[in-house]
Amino acid sequence: MKRDAYDLVTSTDSTEAHRAFENAVFGIAAHRPNTAAALQATLAADPDHVAAHALKGFANLILARSELTAVASATLQDAQTALIRKSGGTSDERILVIALEAAANGLFSTAAELLDDGFTDRPATFLPFKLAQALRFMTGDAAGMLVASTRAVGRIDTEANSAGFILGCHAFALEEHGRYAEALEAGQRAVALQPDDSWGLHAVSHVFEMRGDTKEGIDWLEGSRRAWSRCNNFSFHMAWHLGLLHLERGNHERVLELYDDEVRPQQTDDFRDMANAVSLLWRLEQSGVHVGNRWMDVAEIAYRRRNDTTLIFAALHNLAAMVAVGDRAGVAELVAEIDAKALGMDEQAQIAAEIGVPMARVLAGLDAPADQRMIDRMVANLPKIGGSNAQRDFFVLALAKAVGAGGDNAAVTRIGQIRQQLKADDQLFKSIERSVGMRLSA
Repeated sequence: MKRDAYDLVTSTDSTEAHRAFENAVFGIAAHRPNTAAALQATLAADPDHVAAHALKGFANLILARSELTAVASATLQDAQTALIRKSGGTSDERILVIALEAAANGLFSTAAELLDDGFTDRPATFLPFKLAQALRFMTGDAAGMLVASTRAVGRIDTEANSAGFILGCHAFALEEHGRYAEALEAGQRAVALQPDDSWGLHAVSHVFEMRGDTKEGIDWLEGSRRAWSRCNNFSFHMAWHLGLLHLERGNHERVLELYDDEVRPQQTDDFRDMANAVSLLWRLEQSGVHVGNRWMDVAEIAYRRRNDTTLIFAALHNLAAMVAVGDRAGVAELVAEIDAKALGMDEQAQIAAEIGVPMARVLAGLDAPADQRMIDRMVANLPKIGGSNAQRDFFVLALAKAVGAGGDNAAVTRIGQIRQQLKADDQLFKSIERSVGMRLSA
């Protein structure tokens, strides 16, 4: 048995596999592009490395692509077989595999709870902690994130390799609860301890954005480029945050430049990259900026994935891309797929029923909330889609625009009041309010 630098106990006898797996865990923590290669090296050195199989399974599930469900299931079988060959493995490995089985069955919340419960005595063990936060991020469980990170922070050794990374996760959980001063302090401390903690850098940028501190946010992100520019596609997301800050300052040319060079430098179909692109292009257009043919590549990808409702968050962004280019057939097909998803039994089916279906109809222009009670319910259910408050703000803005198009000034005001509980008033929402006022006075 070996205990890695991040406190996980594995049954491997291979020093080479042990070191490669530590590199993989660091890659997960720092969002580095060599994580997959490190996992491959781990399994090449020890084909029965249980934790490596488990991490590979989680990685496939977190990509939220329908075609990877079978891959994750096969990886789960590999992990279970490896456990048998390792005479049952270690307790840590067994917990990872049990949690992976739950996640592979579409029960992300259950998987996160299993990871928490299995490491109650060592909540700062980094890999299960990080995986649980990633799963909760995808299910919108900010409360669960904060409980877990608070527990972990209470047990960290500031000299440990994972200390900065855990603090960065805690900063994000605090930010998602609107506890901005605490989040700022935790995030800055995280980065001081671990300069490679791009998630901590990210949490701090969220604070500046949500408080409307655009200059501070831009300075923070530009000053930390050396760290986040070395990330995998997470660097695209960091550039997206930078773009939002410049958009609020009216620097439209800079936003377009960032979009082309850093937000969308590759035409990938990763749902996170698509969310960056779709929400930024939508905001630009609502701000009166001509975006040229930039919608085309995202709309083409959205059309190819029009039958994929593995993650409602991703499906709704794909829907918005097709709406933007007027693809009525594709929009109708995806709306029907989301309707069908809502009839299922897994977690995403429930999310589709509670918020995916009504939000899809808003984005497609088919419907708008009929009364204040429905608006309140939609906004209250939005966190279930997953992602961050900053990412979900796209849906809040789209909802405000939809009710505003019908001239319901009171409804727009109500949405604005709810929104202000987390985000400072900004130019884009003001423009939506003005457009409603102009319709009413016409």
